[in-house]
Amino acid sequence: MPPRFLLLTDIAEQLNVSMIQARALVTSGELPAIQVGGRGQWRIEASELEAYIQRKYAESREKSIRRRGAPTAEG
Repeated sequence: MPPRFLLLTDIAEQLNVSMIQARALVTSGELPAIQVGGRGQWRIEASELEAYIQRKYAESREKSIRRRGAPTAEG
């Protein structure tokens, strides 16, 4: 069974971004996370990472549609 929570290092690796970028995603709230322990280390639920990735795919599709001039889901 895969772990429920991921570390910032896991996020950086899976998204192929720097640790600074991974931390920025979390601290901005773009990628929901919790702080645990006395040192306030970030933990990201695996399902939140997957939801974030799916949102990014949807945003990319919408941008692509707008660039082509096709109608969007908003009308």
